[in-house]
Amino acid sequence: MLLLFSVICVLLGNWQFERRAEARDEINRIDQNYDAAAVPIADALPDPAGYDENANKWLTVETTGHYLDEYFLARNRPNQQLVGTNLLVPFETEDGTILFVDRGWLAPGSDPQTPESVPASPEGTVTLHARLRGSEPLTDGRETAGRTVPSIHLPELARLVDAPSYTGAYGVLVSESPEAEHGALPPRPERDEGPHLSYALQWYVFIIIAATGVGYAARQEYRTLNAGSAAVRRDDERLAERKRRRGPSDADEEDALLDH
Repeated sequence: MLLLFSVICVLLGNWQFERRAEARDEINRIDQNYDAAAVPIADALPDPAGYDENANKWLTVETTGHYLDEYFLARNRPNQQLVGTNLLVPFETEDGTILFVDRGWLAPGSDPQTPESVPASPEGTVTLHARLRGSEPLTDGRETAGRTVPSIHLPELARLVDAPSYTGAYGVLVSESPEAEHGALPPRPERDEGPHLSYALQWYVFIIIAATGVGYAARQEYRTLNAGSAAVRRDDERLAERKRRRGPSDADEEDALLDH
């Protein structure tokens, strides 16, 4: 049982170390990309289907084009204890490729899946700055319903607009010229690696505690089963001698006073 418990603790400890490594990688991406100067989208994403998380996540890209006259709503998006939708609008760049732009979070209306109003995108030629995020996975058991989609799965959105599109990454609005009303934009991500290191070390401490407890229990069981044996008597004599040399403890002196 101790071996099984130790194996489980090691696995859980290693899992926490892996989580910490992932968090530190995310911090490195924030430090490297979030405040970097904007780059042309063609330089950041030479392959419309490609996306390098370390090189692209949080990186600001710039492009010129125009918004299409349609939109999608990514449902079930939490924000400040409410669940609303994220407004996704196809943006046709100058070379004709569609970049899906997250223009912010919209509070729910009477129907939680539908906002009270959808802000219009700017018309005409627009200069856009947006931070890149990777395509989300499909959500099992949930389907597109009208304009609402269960996740920002870019191949599905590209299918819906039926046009050449960036399917590896989408952009979260940073700025646009001319400006227009938009939803609530996300705050700067936190540089926080979390408590994973302390949790990992705790699992290894549990192994030491368990091993100590098992060792003590085994020793006590041995003494019980072999009471009166020469080995146990010698052990008792050594223990008594150590106590004699050490002198009475505070607890022993207090007990003696109470007895009198």
